[in-house]
Amino acid sequence: MFRDMGSIPHDDYERFRHASADWLRAVFVRDGYAGWMVEHQSEIVAGGGVLLREMGPLPGCYRLSRWAHIVNVYTEPAYRRRGLARWIMQIMLDWCTNQAFDLVTLAASDEGRPLYKSLGFVPTNDMIWKRR
Repeated sequence: MFRDMGSIPHDDYERFRHASADWLRAVFVRDGYAGWMVEHQSEIVAGGGVLLREMGPLPGCYRLSRWAHIVNVYTEPAYRRRGLARWIMQIMLDWCTNQAFDLVTLAASDEGRPLYKSLGFVPTNDMIWKRR
């Protein structure tokens, strides 16, 4: 996904892949991730996941809240424009509803933004600190 978006240099991909695998193993051990995949002819062609988090009280929600952050929504290029990402997103959103998450967020790529807007996501004023 990040390679397709041009977010990671080609020569850095293997380091990124290994670091991601190590991180995911740790998240799986603590049951901090739920994932879905679409398989076609024994090949995974699309998928997405939800990171499970807790957050402290916020205005209007004065208890420990449960937060779902959608990640890794990806469709292999040959399978795009067939509704797979929308289908996976809807399954994840239904799951989040059934699990009674207080907040569902995601970080959108330019290509994914229209899909997420059509599903009811709205931009927020979050900012990111980029170290110099």
